[in-house]
Amino acid sequence: MPGLVSPKVGDLIERYGGRPVLMASAVLLAVGLLILAVAPNLPVFTLGWLVIGVAMGAGLHDPAIATIGRLYDKEARAIITSLTLIAGFSSTECWPLSALLLDHLGWRGTCVAYAAVNLFLVLPLYGWGLPAEARHLAAPPPPRETASDAAPPPSRGRLHRLLFSLAAVTMTLSSVIAAVMSVQLLTVLEQRGVPLATAVGLGAIIGPCQVGARLIDLLAGQRAHPVWEGIVSAAFATLGLGLLLVSRDAVAPALVLYGGGIGLRSIVRGTLPLALFGPVGYPSLIGRLAFPMLLGQAAGPSAGAALLVQFGGRGVLLALFWLAIATLVISALLVPFAHPSTARLVEGARGKSR
Repeated sequence: MPGLVSPKVGDLIERYGGRPVLMASAVLLAVGLLILAVAPNLPVFTLGWLVIGVAMGAGLHDPAIATIGRLYDKEARAIITSLTLIAGFSSTECWPLSALLLDHLGWRGTCVAYAAVNLFLVLPLYGWGLPAEARHLAAPPPPRETASDAAPPPSRGRLHRLLFSLAAVTMTLSSVIAAVMSVQLLTVLEQRGVPLATAVGLGAIIGPCQVGARLIDLLAGQRAHPVWEGIVSAAFATLGLGLLLVSRDAVAPALVLYGGGIGLRSIVRGTLPLALFGPVGYPSLIGRLAFPMLLGQAAGPSAGAALLVQFGGRGVLLALFWLAIATLVISALLVPFAHPSTARLVEGARGKSR
């Protein structure tokens, strides 16, 4: 559901700004959680999750970075990095809190508690902390078309579509890899001969490594172009998965490399489209890019489970390793577009194709 609504959410942020969309997401999350809390049967319970799915599509990572890009233009990169850095601690905070609430309130009471958090904490923060809109950054009205402008050159239109496709594929593949690993990692490690308790401890390495990679990026001042960061991210993930595949004695360094790569990827997810296409129409672009990414995240764990049943943990790692190689190769194809002159050509092509 989040993937299905993402393009529309991006368009709404582009037209009205991020504040009303994010505020609506907080209200919808609260409504969905309250429906779960009072659900007397499966259809009502399912309805609650559908509402939550729409709310997630309107209020999680992609709408947040779309709002930041709209508000802060070229200065958004550092803010996106800071946001992903802070978000890296979300599971560290929320899993223990959820366990505490479940012990004292039960699952229905926990749903009510989180609904209250959205209504009385998140909603006011969105309302007071975000500007209503960024009029000074809104896209300028399109110029009058002349006979020569009516039909953009085919090469420019194809250039924009090609670049968008490359960015979408590399981001979607990375999302699939991360989704499969998040669900299947412990089982894969167990099948590779790692005891469960050790696998749990080793799996915990990934989170700090993600945060560490984002912190390094923030402290380094974001000097590298996002295209190069995408290549480094894909290379780290590829090396990590390759080590897991070939060596049972290198699980820890393999997960350090993989975690660092995935941590950087969450930054690239927001900064790469901004660097390649510019700020005009950025929220709509993020919504379109999120569509295949979120669908990949939803389908990835089921595909990983099928691979696990048929080919075991090694088969899962082998498939993810080849996906990581494909991500690295496609990321490398974007290198020419990191040059300023080529970037201006792409932005001009995008303006012609709008």
